[in-house]
Amino acid sequence: MSHHLFLLSPSDTPLYSLTHYSSKPLQSTSSPLASNLPSWSTSAFAGTLTALSGASSASQTQHGQGGTVKIGGGQDRHVIQMIANASLDAIEEVMRKESVMSVPCHLTRLAFFIRVALSYRFRYLKSVDKFNEWTVSAFVTPGNMKFVLLHESRNDDGIKAFFNDVWELYVKTMLNPFHTAHTPIRSPVFDARVRASAKKYL
Repeated sequence: MSHHLFLLSPSDTPLYSLTHYSSKPLQSTSSPLASNLPSWSTSAFAGTLTALSGASSASQTQHGQGGTVKIGGGQDRHVIQMIANASLDAIEEVMRKESVMSVPCHLTRLAFFIRVALSYRFRYLKSVDKFNEWTVSAFVTPGNMKFVLLHESRNDDGIKAFFNDVWELYVKTMLNPFHTAHTPIRSPVFDARVRASAKKYL
């Protein structure tokens, strides 16, 4: 089972990404897309079907009429990035709906902005989008940083604790005077601590 984390700047520029493979066994390895297609097409497009169905990136081998086809092994990375990028619209929509629903009509504009500023904390958005077996969870910070996590199983408490840890690590990274909100994170210490947190909670 795999988890894919993306940290995005307020302008949606990718700053950091992580792929974490959990030691928990995958519940099912059959591809729901492949079950409806003829055998020649599943062997010819095995890697794409595996990526689109949400199967794990671990290398598998499938035997077909054309010979042996290697599935996975990192060739679905582009699909993972596409899903994460497409989920940004869903995240914005959820944020917009929450802000519109929380505005009483009798508040003046200034009172509204004060209320939003005081009540706005980190927002764990749980499941904002789903693509086949991939579920997209998000965490939006007060500075509009977006943490996007693609995962295959439900673990709301663990994901929320993981996002809080990553947020704390990000804030510590931002304390560096040479780091800006739009600078990619290349710190090996940050990477090691995020991986340790992923291992602990995911």
